[in-house]
Amino acid sequence: MSNSLKPESEEKLPRTLGMWGIWLLVVNGLIGAGIFGLPSGAAALAGEYSIFIYLFCASLILSVIFCFAELASYFRGTGGPIRYATTAFNPFMGFQAGWLFYIARVVSFSANSVLLVDSIGYFFPSLATGSYRLVLLALICGLLTLVNVLGAVGSIRSLAGVTFVKFFVLILLVLTGIFLYGGKIIPSFNSPLPEINDLGKAALLLIYAFVGFEGGVVNAGEAKNPVRDMPRALLLGIGMVTILYILIQAVSMAVVPDIASTTTPLLDVANGLMGSAGAVILMIGVVASVGGNLIAAIFSTPRLTYALANDGHLPGWFGRVHPKFLTPANSIIFYGVLSFVLAAFGSFIWLAASTVLSRLFLYIISIASIPKLRKTRSTPESFKLPFGYLLPAIAILACVWLMFQVSFDSILATIGYVGLGTGLYLVRRYSAE
Repeated sequence: MSNSLKPESEEKLPRTLGMWGIWLLVVNGLIGAGIFGLPSGAAALAGEYSIFIYLFCASLILSVIFCFAELASYFRGTGGPIRYATTAFNPFMGFQAGWLFYIARVVSFSANSVLLVDSIGYFFPSLATGSYRLVLLALICGLLTLVNVLGAVGSIRSLAGVTFVKFFVLILLVLTGIFLYGGKIIPSFNSPLPEINDLGKAALLLIYAFVGFEGGVVNAGEAKNPVRDMPRALLLGIGMVTILYILIQAVSMAVVPDIASTTTPLLDVANGLMGSAGAVILMIGVVASVGGNLIAAIFSTPRLTYALANDGHLPGWFGRVHPKFLTPANSIIFYGVLSFVLAAFGSFIWLAASTVLSRLFLYIISIASIPKLRKTRSTPESFKLPFGYLLPAIAILACVWLMFQVSFDSILATIGYVGLGTGLYLVRRYSAE
């Protein structure tokens, strides 16, 4: 088994991604289904002050994203955190970063596949029940797999299409609210301040609306100019998403004053602004939003097993590139099949919650690699954070704080994931010797 990264000069995937292609991966990783339910939970805990919680969470994640922006500017090969950890520490840390990342993404994909079926069921109820549900799940996973196998360009075009629909619906909601309610969308801040405990709970609720951006850095090996475009796409993505989240929250509280008591906040907002037609438009936005999240996930996540195979940590089968379509077809097919099986037959709900700690470990491993990489990989073209190591320190402290908030089940599950990953790593290592 190889003890070093495959040279970036030997990258077999074509460089077709520009800055906007990377941006599409970032924003669709950030905006999935969560924003359609968050306004009520945020309002219940923090009331009209919830918009400040969005800003607080964005600031925390921004420190992490700044770190990833610097890291992304050091590499031109596929793998993202795998490359960061392997180069800064050792192959074992690189494998664990890729392994934990993959688990979190495949579980998330499975959960969102089921959510997409439920959303389609809003329009066609019979498709979301019985055997039709299973068939629809298979069609979703199969179609997304096929599109990605057939080429990166087609996948990004599909992603651009659903992203347009998603942003159109959300921006339409915001603009209609501003037009009809004007300055009323600006909170008066006359109500009592929430308790500190509730503010903390609100922050924990909202922070996960700002994760998922890391999928965009995996595809550096397919970016035309990753050193320049990766940092720009990350920062532009989080900036636009933060503004959109705050506007949605402000409009929601103005249109539905008791937004905290509803379980379908944006559906109620759309209905209040545009009637039954608004509800239909909103559900189209939900389908597009979840669909975009799935397309982005199946585009980037199979590149993890592709990268691990190229570095010798997985069988070479995962690293094969289709001779005609120039995509990691085997890794894409494996990911699609695994996601379908988990979505169709697995009890993934508790798994989804259990991957929170895995994602935080991934962030910490990546951020902790900055000191070494800044010394060994920095070039005049690299994006270097100001203020020395202040932002990486803040980012790690933010991740550690979040770690202390996770459930005991998540801790046990993550220990299990790390243990299983260690076993797989050792088996592969000694079988190759």
